[in-house]
Order: sequence, then structure tokens, then C-alpha cells
Amino acid sequence: MTMKVLSGNYAQSYAALLARAQVISAYPITPQTSIVEKIAEFVASGELDAQYVKVESEHSALQVCVSAAALGARTYTATSSQGLLLMHELLHWASGMRAPIVMGVVNRAVAPPWNIGADHADTMSQRDTGWVQFYAESNQEVLDTVLEAYRLAEHRDVRLPVMVTEDAFYLSHTVEPVDVPDPATVDAFLPRREPHAVLAPGRATRLGSFTGPDHYVDFRQDVGAAMERVREVLPRVEQEYLALVGRDLGGPLPTYRTEGADVILVTMGTLTTTARGVVDDLRAEGRKVGLAKLRVFRPFPDDELRGLVRDVARIGVVDRSFTFGRMGPAATEVSAALYTAANRPELTSFLAGIGGRDVTPHEVRRMFETLLSGEAPATHWEDIEEEVKADG
Repeated sequence: MTMKVLSGNYAQSYAALLARAQVISAYPITPQTSIVEKIAEFVASGELDAQYVKVESEHSALQVCVSAAALGARTYTATSSQGLLLMHELLHWASGMRAPIVMGVVNRAVAPPWNIGADHADTMSQRDTGWVQFYAESNQEVLDTVLEAYRLAEHRDVRLPVMVTEDAFYLSHTVEPVDVPDPATVDAFLPRREPHAVLAPGRATRLGSFTGPDHYVDFRQDVGAAMERVREVLPRVEQEYLALVGRDLGGPLPTYRTEGADVILVTMGTLTTTARGVVDDLRAEGRKVGLAKLRVFRPFPDDELRGLVRDVARIGVVDRSFTFGRMGPAATEVSAALYTAANRPELTSFLAGIGGRDVTPHEVRRMFETLLSGEAPATHWEDIEEEVKADG
């Protein structure tokens, strides 16, 4: 194990190096660019034996990965915001072809107007494309999750592509100490990819070709079944990683001080770090609050969530994006998961940090106070409501 001071972007790069990715597809977009720039240095220096493909667009970047995966290669690419949207067609191709691609996504606001701040709208708008989705809180978690993502994506019971996301600038360009595992340790955890359903010279094979209505639904059901199996495979992957590296990432829904809580706030990404400090302050005041980090969004951790709220009166969900429906996308999923729960706590949707605006401890405290007050459930645009109160 080596300690390095890394940005979230470089944590992605080092993870791709340790995973011995064989094909890297690169197209720049702020704030993702330094990921593929650093990987280019690894390839140029000979540290990483890989084919580095510079393409003309994000659409082509993912097409290269889909094609290389179809030949049995381990692949990596990265993107952000508009670039991820341009990939939309190929996102479906990747999951439909069961291509075990790992992609780093730096969560950034979608234009217009142009904005490079942290926002989850880019990945949330792709949540139904058949990709597993992880949302990281720290640079250490970024590196560890990318390594776990390869093991998960290539597992014979899964074989699905995986996004590992990080908040723009809060992680992508901020440095912190990161424990980087030794290559031999990673090799023990992540062996070479097992070829499956790949093209080979001299062997007649079809991948992604035409099928009619009588069989198409079977393919879609297969993707859905593989996504469900992630629930069983991920805990085993994480246990193996813990045994080798000594770090436990906490599963799909890590919790903090939820024992005996009257209210729980669900957060994603870097906002979790801020909220954890607020929980400590409120607990010191004798207020029964807890925190849950939604680390895996696809597949959504329904069972873990239902177990968490068994004795909870109210739950709040913080989203960095909006669905133009009744509430934020994570809140919508939480609401659906709790529909059949034995205990259905009142749910409040909080929208905050959109477009990269800071979410302060003061704002998080106000969210908890809203829940503790028993105020009728609603959707709160926290940033805007705070401005209105300040102006009033």
C-alpha cells in the first residue's frame, strides 16, 4: 500500500492503471479531462500496457469501448455532463450487449446555461440505461469503487457496465491522501477478464444483431435479471476487497448514527460528509437524527432502505437534480421503495446543491429541523427558499 495525495480524477486514473485496462478511449470534457490525460502519461511511459484511442466525440469514445469489450478486452473511459448525454445511444448498446465497461463520470450540470458545477442531472438522466451506478463521497472511495466496479462488471452473474461517479470539483480537482493498493494485491483481487460472448476470428458469432418481438423481451429481461443479481454479488465483492485491502465501503446504503433515530436524511456523494458533521452536532444536543448515504443508485437498495426506516417517523432525501416531476429522482425512488414497506415514514424531498451551489451545514441543519418539526411532507428547493427568506 502506498499513500499518495490525489485528486478524485487521478484516483480514477490510478484505478484504471491498477486494473490493467487494455483499451482506453479518450475524449476531453471539463472537468473530466485530467483523468484521461493522466492515463495517457501512464501509457506513454510504459507503466500501462494499453491501447490508447483518441476519438472525435464522446459517442465514439463509448463505441470504442463497446467494440473492444466485444473482443474480450478490459476497457475504461470517462466523461461528464453533455458528453454523457451524447453517449446516450451507446449506453443502451453497452448494457444490451452485456459489455463489462467501467466508466468514470464527473457529475456536472447540464446546459443551458453553461455551468461546470457539481450536479447529478447528467447521470440521473441515464439511470434507466442498464448501467450500475455508484456515487462516491471521497477520493479514496473513488479509487476503491473503480476497482470493485471491474470485479462486479466482469462477474459471470452480472456482466453489465458500471458508472463510478464523483462530484465535479469537490472531488475531481480537490486533493486528499489516498491509499493506493500494491499491483500484486489488485491482481489477486482482479484477475484477467474471463472471455464470454466475444467475437473471435474464424468463429461464427453474432452480437447485437436483429431480433423480433418474439425474442426481444427475453434480452431485456436478461439485463434486468443481471441487475438484480448485483444485489447478491456486490456484498461478496466487497468482502473480498476488505480482506485484501482492509477497507469496507459499507455496501449500497451505508448508515451513520441511525440507531434510535426519529428522522433520517438520505444523501449522495460529497454532501454526505457535510451532513455527517451536522448529525454529530444535533446528537450532542440530544436530538435523535441519523444519516444514510445512497452509494448505489442502480440497482436501487430497496430492502436496505425498508429495513432502515422500520421505526422511523420521517425521512428526507436530498437530490442534486430534479426530475420535473413531483420531487427529486432519489426521493422518487425512495418513495417507490417504501410504498409496500410495513412502516411508511413521511417523506420530504429536498433539492440542494444544484449547479454546484454549496450546501452548508446551516442548510443541512435546517433540513433536519424541518423533519423534526413534523412539517407536512413537501418538496423544498432549499437554495431558493433560503434566498427568499433572506430577502424577506
